[in-house]
Amino acid sequence: MKFGVVIFPGSNCDQDAYFAVRDVLKQPVEYIWHQETDLKGFDCIILPGGFSYGDYLRTGAVAKFSPVMNAVQEHAANGGRLIGICNGFQILCESGLLPGALIPNNGLRFICKYVNLRVANNRTGFTNMCAEGQVLNIPIAHHGGNYYADPNTLKRIEDNNQVILRYCDESGNVTPEANPNGSLNNIAGIINESGNVAGMMPHPERAVEPILGSDDGRLIMQSIVESMA
Repeated sequence: MKFGVVIFPGSNCDQDAYFAVRDVLKQPVEYIWHQETDLKGFDCIILPGGFSYGDYLRTGAVAKFSPVMNAVQEHAANGGRLIGICNGFQILCESGLLPGALIPNNGLRFICKYVNLRVANNRTGFTNMCAEGQVLNIPIAHHGGNYYADPNTLKRIEDNNQVILRYCDESGNVTPEANPNGSLNNIAGIINESGNVAGMMPHPERAVEPILGSDDGRLIMQSIVESMA
């Protein structure tokens, strides 16, 4: 399958995502400049982390107007696979491709560290290589990773099993103490109702080899490949 990694002005995790796909997953991948308007030929699009457009106005709020986003919307509407990581998750929420919003962390501090994640739903195209309830160790690096949704939206995504990852402790307990940013219900990652679009604040592309401190992120990336096989 063929991956595409979108580059916005300010993206800084595009090379990490490219490396993970090309050198770890051994899959074809190309960079996609934010001014591109045609994504034909790509099976999965990655919106990487970083600070698109310097996070002016709000995180992801300017990137949603990039020319490429019309093609991203079309790709998702046609059932193409799409994952937004960190800033990419913020862009997907701002674009309406995923419900809810990412707001500043509780404490208003930038947080960069490894966290534990409990797999809340392994029956998706992004978590099928994981076991239900499995604990993954994957890093975060964000200032605005606090997931928020109004009560009706939150109930809907919970009822539909659209939450795929939750912040937890080493034993898999989902507790307030294990929540690094204040996200509602410890939410770290979700999918859309159709199951072909995912967003997550942690960085799986930064945890694909043991030398990086963990290779648990490879399970997320490999799940995409397996689901498309």
